[in-house]
Amino acid sequence: MNKALFLIFIPFIMSVSKIVIFNFNLNSIISDWQVIDDVVMGGKSKGNFKLNDNGFGEFSGVVSLENNGGFSSLRYGFETLRIEGLTNIVLKVKGDGNTYQLRIKDTANKNYSYMSEFSTKENEWQDIRIPLKSMFPVYRGRKLEKDDFSADKIEQIVFLIGNKIGQKFKLEIDTIYLQ
Repeated sequence: MNKALFLIFIPFIMSVSKIVIFNFNLNSIISDWQVIDDVVMGGKSKGNFKLNDNGFGEFSGVVSLENNGGFSSLRYGFETLRIEGLTNIVLKVKGDGNTYQLRIKDTANKNYSYMSEFSTKENEWQDIRIPLKSMFPVYRGRKLEKDDFSADKIEQIVFLIGNKIGQKFKLEIDTIYLQ
């Protein structure tokens, strides 16, 4: 086999080690990101999402407990990502000291998702690594009696804040990837 042919086959032999879900920058198009607050159930929370002056996604707002409210979320759906061999989802975020949830769906139209909580440090960039197999199924905040995440694809991610207290929040997002 000549050297040129061998080099063509290398990418097919090597396994995928990283898939970027979203990498924010000043040119990012964020129209597919959607804020969903508890107002869908009568609550009064108010979340916002924008691309800030530094090119990071910025999810911010106020969670209110009025009218049985208590959450704000940010949803991003995308074409099916095949994730065979990848075991972690990694978030590069700068938080505010609050605890957030990351939720994923292997099929966007499922009525439940898989969740993991992560804590942030105030005004400090962090790489949060969440093992996919540790994410457990939830529906409307309740854990389901189903197996933890084990799918070979992902179609949606959600950031959610809902700590059963009224609070302001701000989460900057740089990169989200699978590894």
